[in-house]
Amino acid sequence: MSNICFIGGGNMATSLIGGLIAQGHPADSIVVSDPNELQRTQLEQQFSIRTTINSGSALKDADVVVLAVKPQIMKSVALSIAAEMNSADSQNNKQQPLFVSIAAGINLKSLQLWLGESQAIVRCMPNTPSLIQQGASGLFANEQTSIVQKNLAETVLKAAGIVQWVQNEAEIDAVTAVSGSGPAYYFLLMEAMIDAGIELGLSRETASELTIQTALGAAHMAKASEVDVAELRRRVTSPGGTTEQAINSFEQADLRGMVKAALNSANRRSAELAEQLGE
Repeated sequence: MSNICFIGGGNMATSLIGGLIAQGHPADSIVVSDPNELQRTQLEQQFSIRTTINSGSALKDADVVVLAVKPQIMKSVALSIAAEMNSADSQNNKQQPLFVSIAAGINLKSLQLWLGESQAIVRCMPNTPSLIQQGASGLFANEQTSIVQKNLAETVLKAAGIVQWVQNEAEIDAVTAVSGSGPAYYFLLMEAMIDAGIELGLSRETASELTIQTALGAAHMAKASEVDVAELRRRVTSPGGTTEQAINSFEQADLRGMVKAALNSANRRSAELAEQLGE
């Protein structure tokens, strides 16, 4: 069983650890390095895993190192890890671990510069539903990452939901626009539907329950269906019916154009952040 080290023990790391243990990954093969004593104590009590304030201790014998720190401190953390590994290399010739970065906006060029050009690195863009094991993550690996290591990265990230590999690193910006930021788009639509339902006479509780369950049901149908979402939409849009009237209103307001513009804006901003946060 692979030894997994988490650098950073925040919400996303906690979600991944919980998912891994739920899938049968042994707790004694997971270690977390975090400077926050309260966070370490909570993780130990919740999962019976080992935690430490010392990243060098955490890195020992790791097959996978999940970099789960804020983008703003990634450079200093990565440089510290590289120094720890160089020190360890002088004492043994252990194979280097796979690094999995879940920090938004930090590209592979920067990670390789900080960690070392020869390191195997997978860049990942998860989203907030990963916190309840319902996430969607886009992954891209550098050339140093083997098939075995890619499978390892999948194992870790699938603990929080589904994973999709992309063909080039630039597509991570598109992943950010579609799924990384995507939950907020659905929250906005649900917020608008709840408000409209209240204006139509429903109580806030009723409008909220109906809206949220409708979103959940639609997502489950789309996931389970053998046809695409366009066909599902056509099937529930009866000619001359109420749904057709609502859909026509959306189309006349150019909903598709608004969504396209929104995702393009998110895609551009993701690329800009990568430039700002990188070296």
